Amino acid sequence: MSIKLFELLLQAAISTVTISVVSILIGFAIAIIVSAMLLSRQRLLALQARIFISFFRGVPLLVQLLLIYNLLPAIGMNVPSIVAAIIGLSLCTAAYQAENLRGGFSSVPTGLVESGEMVGMTPVQIFRRIKAPIALRLTFPALVNEAILILKASSLVSVVGVVELTRMAQDLAGSTFLPLEIFASAGLIYLVINWIVALAGGLIERSLPGVPR
Repeated sequence: MSIKLFELLLQAAISTVTISVVSILIGFAIAIIVSAMLLSRQRLLALQARIFISFFRGVPLLVQLLLIYNLLPAIGMNVPSIVAAIIGLSLCTAAYQAENLRGGFSSVPTGLVESGEMVGMTPVQIFRRIKAPIALRLTFPALVNEAILILKASSLVSVVGVVELTRMAQDLAGSTFLPLEIFASAGLIYLVINWIVALAGGLIERSLPGVPR
């Protein structure tokens, strides 16, 4: 396989990483809200959060992407394919991240929270200094794993017309009649990207405050 073909795959890989990173960050922001709703004492909020999680965890991502891609124009929102893809990935990862965060917040020792209350800490201070650091430390490995899963799942956005690594590999394999070399190179690129994510996640995890291992 020529250097030119490999460069085209690398350019598509940049698109894959960009879509994935943006989706993960947006999804994390949504997940914080959804996890807070899950832990809320208001049953209606908790019910809405459970419905959100059940839908986006229960319906295949491929179906979600196609549904969002066709739904947005139907309600008058004509957005680029890449935007529809990011929305779909963000909502999907938000459901999984919300469950991870809920588990983390539920695992925070009540004694630490009570100690914070006894020394006069406000609810915001307790959340910022006790709950959030510990919950993030407890759930960080799961969040990194979810990021890797989204990076791999981003290959599905090709169904809505977005040219990312897998779509580029398919196009090049069809035009060059070198499927083995092309897909092997694409697989190697995915492997390197996910290895970097896992390595960076491990380094960040060790620097996080919270409950020591």
